[in-house]
Amino acid sequence: MTDRARLTTILDLEPVTADVFRGFSPQTTMDFKRVFGGQVIAQALAAAGRTVEGRAPHSLHCYFILAGDPTIPIVYEVARLNDGRSFATRRITAQQNDQVIFSMIASFHADEEGAFDHQAAMPDVPGPNEIQPFDLKAPGGEKLLREMPNVIRRFYESERPVELRAVQFRRYLGEKVPDGQVQLWVRATETLSGDPLQHQCALAYISDFALIDSALARYGRTVFENRIIAASLDHAMWFHRPFRADEWLLYSQESPNARDGLGLARGMFFKQDGTLVASVAQEGSIRERREKPAAT
Repeated sequence: MTDRARLTTILDLEPVTADVFRGFSPQTTMDFKRVFGGQVIAQALAAAGRTVEGRAPHSLHCYFILAGDPTIPIVYEVARLNDGRSFATRRITAQQNDQVIFSMIASFHADEEGAFDHQAAMPDVPGPNEIQPFDLKAPGGEKLLREMPNVIRRFYESERPVELRAVQFRRYLGEKVPDGQVQLWVRATETLSGDPLQHQCALAYISDFALIDSALARYGRTVFENRIIAASLDHAMWFHRPFRADEWLLYSQESPNARDGLGLARGMFFKQDGTLVASVAQEGSIRERREKPAAT
């Protein structure tokens, strides 16, 4: 793996001032027209985390405003909204060419003992070692390769900082998932440090992978189709328990609603032992490309 494809490189922001940082896109994405949303979330969280001491992020809420240009550095400005006894709040704006492309509020929480402790159960699915890698050369992959847009094909043919294994791989070949619930095993492809913030930023990066795609699962459709136009609009995430993003995590996804060209998706991350470590929600635009009428 080249250095520019590593998550550690993506998260290594350049300080400009105490509250302003500069982030860069991986060299492997320079051929793409827009910056991957998970990259902006992760870099924004990394910037905010550098301004907070003694607290870890427990939630973030953000909006994608404009598509980012991967050939231009992204400037992250952090506003210190609050530093309380238990919580700290930061507002982060990401800018390119003096235009705001992304806005996020992140909340940080100091460790404390709680009287209540419960979680959702992990779905009963095959483990990551029982599932073939997300390989376009696998059986049926040639059909997927033939149908997917060039931009998506280039992405999966390039080096990636995240490894993915799809439990319902055949849904990418047109098979419907009646209940709309899909699962991916995910992990960072490199060994990360012992800093919990680095793992939380890495999971924030991973959380934008294929989430809105779950809104199409029950129809046997995917964002890989040339006729589908999809884009993340907003994103929220909550961190619950410690984890390592370089170890296999089950990303369980579902879509409770789709209407008016919008889809709502929810996700949960579980460790292999069933521990729920994070939850995610996202709304995105999902449109079917209209064919131009034939010329007369």
